[in-house]
Amino acid sequence: MIKLKTKVPGPKSLKILKKMQSINGGYSDPLPFVHSGKGKGCYFYDIDGNKFLDFASQIAANPMGYNHKRMLKVVKKFKSFPVKYAGQDFYTREHVNMIEEVLSISRGMNAAFLVNSGAEVNENAIKVCLQKKKSAKFGISFEGAFHGRTLGALSCTNSKKVHKANLWQFPMRRLPYDESMSDKFLRIMEEEASAEDVGFVIVEPVQGESGYNIPSKKMMYELARLCKKFKILLIADEVQAGVGRTGKWWSHQHFSFKPDIISSAKALQVGAVISRKDMFPSQVGSLSSTWGGGQTLDLAVGLETIKIIKDDKLLVRNSKMGSYILQQLRTLPVSRVRGLGLMCAFDVPSKKMRNDLVLQLIKSGVAILACGDKGIRVIPPYVVTEKEVDEFISVLDKAIHVCKRKGFKHKGKVCEITGC
Repeated sequence: MIKLKTKVPGPKSLKILKKMQSINGGYSDPLPFVHSGKGKGCYFYDIDGNKFLDFASQIAANPMGYNHKRMLKVVKKFKSFPVKYAGQDFYTREHVNMIEEVLSISRGMNAAFLVNSGAEVNENAIKVCLQKKKSAKFGISFEGAFHGRTLGALSCTNSKKVHKANLWQFPMRRLPYDESMSDKFLRIMEEEASAEDVGFVIVEPVQGESGYNIPSKKMMYELARLCKKFKILLIADEVQAGVGRTGKWWSHQHFSFKPDIISSAKALQVGAVISRKDMFPSQVGSLSSTWGGGQTLDLAVGLETIKIIKDDKLLVRNSKMGSYILQQLRTLPVSRVRGLGLMCAFDVPSKKMRNDLVLQLIKSGVAILACGDKGIRVIPPYVVTEKEVDEFISVLDKAIHVCKRKGFKHKGKVCEITGC
């Protein structure tokens, strides 16, 4: 259970967080604690000895929770140095093992290219498409999309202004993330360009950053149909939703369409551009990445993640536990409860209350993340139990009532870190 020894942040965490504020050029808005490395399952300890319940999973990048016994065995095998190689020029066994395992869960795909992160995956997915269609003049993405922070991926992103203010972008068109998408798509094809002008369409089968938005099956069917009709390559961005989180290996499987490329990262621990061999450029050196496929420890952990999901039948379990989370959320005074598997979310009346609620939950011992304008995402590790969901719901219920009080405002040292 949650056990807090100090206020959040504790004195040790506060010292490090303040130091990071002063020296980190990419400082944003961290959660107000510092991990200790200690923990088990869905619980972790910060360096002040506070025990938190994790319903954020490192933004879906830590599916097996803390100190999983099979993961510990994997980590203990890597006792020699280096554990990281220049993986595109110097292969390791882990490199080929990871590609084979990823392909085993990616029906219809027979090749993959490994890189470092979700943004780099999407950059390379775009490059693959543009190399296949040399006549391309622009790409198509969706309103509310988030595909990464590098310039190509960021050009496809349409989530928050702060992500790309004053930055260059390459030509894009946007589609609404609803069933009116097909009308806009056809209008682009009829009034603005020919099919030969469109290099790719990139879509999150379930949108992440902008609110955990779940499209209708009709919308996704129409998108796939139109891409096929106009011979436009379709990229499914599965960086956050993929590798079992939604109760299927890939979230696009809920909508019964087959993309040309799958981009994966986060839960996989490395990035993978997954497609057919004939999609990738034939010219040697056309794609490369110094560290891609060379992070042997990360590859081994990602590989073991897939094996655990298979061995422990976690796709079925994630669907069941996700349904339980949604059922319990619907007992609370929140709105727009939604989710697939362990990718759940809900809304509250305003952005201010949402921000207050996220911080109140963290102060109460629950690590949680926001999404969209008024949303909170609920993404526990795959090992979560009903008992832990019940504990989360109890803390959430109390936090809602605290934040609804007239004139409520956070105070104390936590505001030195979060700016509350």
